[in-house]
Amino acid sequence: MSGHSKWSNIKRQKGAADAKRGQLFTKLAREIIVAARQGGANLDANFQLRLAVQKARDNNVPSENIERAIKRGSGETEAAALTEVRFEGYGPSGIAVLVETLTDNRNRTVQDVRRLFTRHGGNLGETGCVSWLFENRGVITVESNGSGAEDIVLRAIDAGAEDVKTENGYVEIYTQPQDLEKIRKIIEEKDHVVSAELSLTPKTTMVLDEDKAVQALSFLDELEALDDVQRVFSNLDFSDATLERLRSKT
Repeated sequence: MSGHSKWSNIKRQKGAADAKRGQLFTKLAREIIVAARQGGANLDANFQLRLAVQKARDNNVPSENIERAIKRGSGETEAAALTEVRFEGYGPSGIAVLVETLTDNRNRTVQDVRRLFTRHGGNLGETGCVSWLFENRGVITVESNGSGAEDIVLRAIDAGAEDVKTENGYVEIYTQPQDLEKIRKIIEEKDHVVSAELSLTPKTTMVLDEDKAVQALSFLDELEALDDVQRVFSNLDFSDATLERLRSKT
């Protein structure tokens, strides 16, 4: 797992504050709206919508919220015009960062994202400056225990997974994008799937020591907290020893 994935799993275990959970629901609803707007409201025919709806269900978004978002995206009810904007750049210690946003005010979003990059000693770059460091893959996160992880790994490989990694009670399964749904269904026959989504995963990672990792994670967390930011990707990584120290501080 990349460092940011490890950190996300720690936060998931600790639980999210109500305010942040409400913000997450809003962001997930936006994903559904955009997916329905681009590909229609038919779940069977719209792969992106199926993924967005499943992601919302994984995060316990109420069914009525999901249905309302689909209606807004398909034009049944009025919805704000949202534009997808991606930012690329380098954060603290030179980590590569990709930021995906959905916004009804591009200028505001540009200012907010640039301000955080500058505050943390990073800088925004041109389109393509770091995207070549990432690849589009399906990522399935599965809860495991000491005795169950090996079985999950073997079943994932048999199902066609490209790569599998284990980390402190979780198994992270990497797939080709088109294989994500198929492999998820096979895994969840026996185990609890925490999340399954299309993601940009780093081809190589940067390992940072504790102090630098804390600075980088603070930056990534602040980016994620922006209302217009949907997802943040980085090539951050750090040692298991640093991870344990970070875990104790949460």
